[in-house]
Amino acid sequence: MGIEVVVEGLTKSFGTQKIWQDVSLTLPAGEVSVMLGPSGTGKTVFLKSLIGLLKPDRGRVLINGVDMAGGKERDIFETRKLFGLMFQDGALFGSMTLFDNVAFPLREHTRKKESEIRRIVLERMETVGLAGAEGKLPGEISGGMRKRAGLARALVLDPQIILIDEPDSGLDPVRTALLSQLLIDLNAEIDATMLIVTHNLDIAATVPDNMGMLYLRRLVTFGPREVLLTSEEPVVAQFLNGRRQGPIGMTEEKDSDALAREAANGSAALPLPPIAPQLEPSPGLPRRQAAERRRQRVLAMLDSLPPAARAAIEKTYADGAAPATVGATAPTRTLPPLPTRRTGR
Repeated sequence: MGIEVVVEGLTKSFGTQKIWQDVSLTLPAGEVSVMLGPSGTGKTVFLKSLIGLLKPDRGRVLINGVDMAGGKERDIFETRKLFGLMFQDGALFGSMTLFDNVAFPLREHTRKKESEIRRIVLERMETVGLAGAEGKLPGEISGGMRKRAGLARALVLDPQIILIDEPDSGLDPVRTALLSQLLIDLNAEIDATMLIVTHNLDIAATVPDNMGMLYLRRLVTFGPREVLLTSEEPVVAQFLNGRRQGPIGMTEEKDSDALAREAANGSAALPLPPIAPQLEPSPGLPRRQAAERRRQRVLAMLDSLPPAARAAIEKTYADGAAPATVGATAPTRTLPPLPTRRTGR
């Protein structure tokens, strides 16, 4: 099962530029969370701060009692082994085959024999639909395949926390949908805590248990997905609708004059899009254990949630979306290879 990640008062600046401040949230163990936000709001910086690659100005990131922001380096190094990190571009070594790229963490951080490394690598590559591609170089495959190779590499150390940075970057809508399903399937199989940083609304609408949004150097909201998807914050409505009207401008927040002109031109408040059902694991996979834990957790906090979010949650579970008893599993299966496109090579 995944591990809970507790963030308390995290603040980060680069020189005089404040990236975000006083960010506090909890990633529930084993659940899938998404962090949204316009470009340039520090989503990737937030990921790197969670794993201790960037040191915040203040605040704590607690994992199994270890502070990734200010703890002992030895403890941080050991705790970092609990993570798997999928970078935005895959971050593959161009001169290495996919097999060697995926095997790299095992060779660097374990003393496993090559026969064991080979078994693990081939299993993980099959999981992400790359069986048979282990001999290819990164330059010989599509962007979608490179992302899946990066995901396979993130999985080889059996992480309990997986951080995924912009998984949809450079992908067409079909491959984004396939990747969304793959992420849900992985959660069903390994029950790891997952945080996905994205500005893709298709992923955000169908994948997570929990959602948050960074904007204007602060955390707008974080909690069960229904809280953000029913939020009355203007910035949330604008983002979810993908509209020009609203506080988000091309570079930063629009000034009061720009907002007044929109109001004078009759730009009404935007209704929120309907809440899409969350993806279920593919046929043949076990039920997500996190879904039942999430159901119990969210129902216990129901009275503390805004009325619209409370109504949405009650409707979700009244419609029969609550999972059946955890522990009833079907035979596992590997994912078929995702379709690839020609790269013109």
